[in-house]
Amino acid sequence: MADLLSLACDLSQRMLGPQLVFKNSLEAMVMEVKAIHGLGTTVDIILRNGQIKEGDQVVLSGIEGAFATTVRAVLTPHPMKEMRVKNNYIQHKCVKAAQGIKICARENMDKTLAGMPVYVAKYPEETEILIADANKALKEELKSIKLSPEGVYVQASTLGSLEALLQFLKDSKIKYSGVSIGPVHKKDVMKASVMLQHDKEFACLLAFDVKVEGAAQETADTLGVRIFTADIIYHLFDQFMGYKDELLQRRKEENKNSAVFPCRLRILPTCIFNTRDPIVIGVTVINGVLKAGTPICVPSKEFVYIGVVTSIEINNKQIDSASTGLDVCIKIENFGGEAPKLYGRHFDENDVLVSKITRDSIDVLKEFFRDDMTKENWKLIVELKKLFEIM
Repeated sequence: MADLLSLACDLSQRMLGPQLVFKNSLEAMVMEVKAIHGLGTTVDIILRNGQIKEGDQVVLSGIEGAFATTVRAVLTPHPMKEMRVKNNYIQHKCVKAAQGIKICARENMDKTLAGMPVYVAKYPEETEILIADANKALKEELKSIKLSPEGVYVQASTLGSLEALLQFLKDSKIKYSGVSIGPVHKKDVMKASVMLQHDKEFACLLAFDVKVEGAAQETADTLGVRIFTADIIYHLFDQFMGYKDELLQRRKEENKNSAVFPCRLRILPTCIFNTRDPIVIGVTVINGVLKAGTPICVPSKEFVYIGVVTSIEINNKQIDSASTGLDVCIKIENFGGEAPKLYGRHFDENDVLVSKITRDSIDVLKEFFRDDMTKENWKLIVELKKLFEIM
């Protein structure tokens, strides 16, 4: 271990010399913003180069834009202590790089954004220029984030946590259409509500480690925008995925009558129980999946429409669906207003029955029931499309 430490020091001195040399120009980054009893809202800073002293005019990036404030106190923890540990701090008139420090200022510290650089104005006339530079730096950071035309609205407490959340969403293949930093305000909810006109699934706001203002929550409830809050990324992800599943189930229920699953049936000639409306016969599912509510026709008889499967039974027990290879008893009823079809006259055991699909029913399957379809089912859809000449 001693040899490794010696090698690390030697390489650092020889190869990283220019980077390790102290420079008088300020290089500092806001790491955390937190309120401490007796000190008020403070800002933890990593001071890499330069110095910060009491009375300095510092410029910080804020939720509502950059602002200038005066340093009231520069603090460091006691030796061998961490800033996160609650204890008394050592106050300094001036601190030079490189180390972590805590600063107290006169105003607006609660609006500071973590993850952004710190600027110090040496002269009063520099303040406005540095504020413009800070605002430009924040805009550049946010501009570099690639947004999608449709997606969720994302809000985080710091720039670093925002980047981490966006990377997680990207890995999870969840699109995002807007981002922001800081507490959730009414204007953020209004931006998220734009998705109500495109896709309700994305009409939600993922708030990571931030507070939601009362007016923002009221607006969200009124408009129908869902706000999910959490201090852990995975919890936020779980909430959103649960919401997606809930929404999908609701849409499935709304569109279940329009969804026609593909199936091909063979009639069992020894299992003909009723030949006229309702037709009750035994069939074998050749391939696909047979579900209650499936419209049935006979391609070999000029696609004559028989009716809708209203019940499926196996061993005298009613089931919702039957997959490939199962022998089941089905009841077919005529709801189309046409003259009821008769087994033995309009079709017989030599005819294969198929589900009557349409362009609209295929689109419903693709949009809402994709997870319920297998590769074999999609292959059957392709075959039936050719059979029904669906483009």
